Amino acid sequence: MAVEFALIAPILIAGYFGVTELSDGYTAKGKVIAMASTAADLTAQDTTVCDVEMTDIFAALSAIMFPYPTNNMKIRISSLVDAGSNTVKVAWSDALNDTPLAVNSTVSIPSGLITSGSGSSVIFAEVTYNYTSPAGHLIYGTIPLSDKFYLHPRKTAQITRTSGC
Repeated sequence: MAVEFALIAPILIAGYFGVTELSDGYTAKGKVIAMASTAADLTAQDTTVCDVEMTDIFAALSAIMFPYPTNNMKIRISSLVDAGSNTVKVAWSDALNDTPLAVNSTVSIPSGLITSGSGSSVIFAEVTYNYTSPAGHLIYGTIPLSDKFYLHPRKTAQITRTSGC
C-alpha cells in the first residue's frame, strides 16, 4: 500500500500545482478582458474627458488587476471617428505604460462599427498584460495576454478630450 502511494503521490501533487497555475493564468486573462471592457465603458459614459478623469480611469483599471503586479500592463484608450470614404481616424488617444495612437492617423476596425459618412465615433480600448506565473512550475516565461474592446459613446456622437476639467 505504501509503495503504491509513493508512486502516485508525485503525480497527484504535480497535477494539483498544474491546475492551480493554469487557473491563475485564466484569472489573469479574465482581468485583462474586464479591464478592456471597463476602460471603454467608463470613457463612453462621458461627453468630455479631461486629464483628471483619464488619470482616474487608469487608476480604476489598475485596481482591477489586483493582486497581480501592474507594472506589466499597457492600456490605451482612443476615440476613433468617421472621416468619410470608409476611413476611420484617431481623434484623441491616451495611454498608460504605452504610446498613444497618433492623432489623425488612420485605423482599421471591424466592419459595421462606424457607418461611413455618419460622423459617429467609437471608443477603442486596448489592454496588454505580460503574465508571469508566480509559481513557475508548469508555465515558464512570460505569456502576453491582450484584449480589445469597442464601444459607442452613450451621450454624444463623439467624446471630446480636454486638458482641464
